[in-house]
Amino acid sequence: MREIPNVNDASRTQGGLICVGVVVVGALFLLGLLQKSYWALAIPVAALVLFALGLTFWVGYTIATIQVDSFDANEPTPSETDAQASPDRPA
Repeated sequence: MREIPNVNDASRTQGGLICVGVVVVGALFLLGLLQKSYWALAIPVAALVLFALGLTFWVGYTIATIQVDSFDANEPTPSETDAQASPDRPA
């Protein structure tokens, strides 16, 4: 069985700071909503839209620039090569 690594104090501190940051940002968001501020909705929506656009661009860029080796029908596949290399092993 795989052992779970020990979590050191720095990781716990970092996790705690992330939680505190989320609570502060959430409180600011709620405060903005209660004041009926346009920016309270505009900033998170803009951030989400920009994130989605960036992710979509990254997927498109990855698909457009991927390097694919040409497949030669005469070359044996890796499984065929392994089967030929060890005849005592069942295929």
